[in-house]
Amino acid sequence: MKKSDFILVRKRGVIVLPKKVRDALKIEEGDILKVKVDGANVILSKEDLWNRLFGCAKGLYNPDDAEIELDKGEVIEESDR
Repeated sequence: MKKSDFILVRKRGVIVLPKKVRDALKIEEGDILKVKVDGANVILSKEDLWNRLFGCAKGLYNPDDAEIELDKGEVIEESDR
């Protein structure tokens, strides 16, 4: 086993993922990881909440209509001044 196969748990449970793992999974600062316990194992998986959020809304609205609605709101605000 290589040194990079192990990570140390620090104060408050902080761990640092090795760079080769972050690079392989394209994990960047600010990304969200889902934590799952499976017996004695901890499983981390990268989550793309934006796609999940927009995937849930698929078909509920037309993006062009939403942009027009936003533009209308801006025109109303400017005329109130």
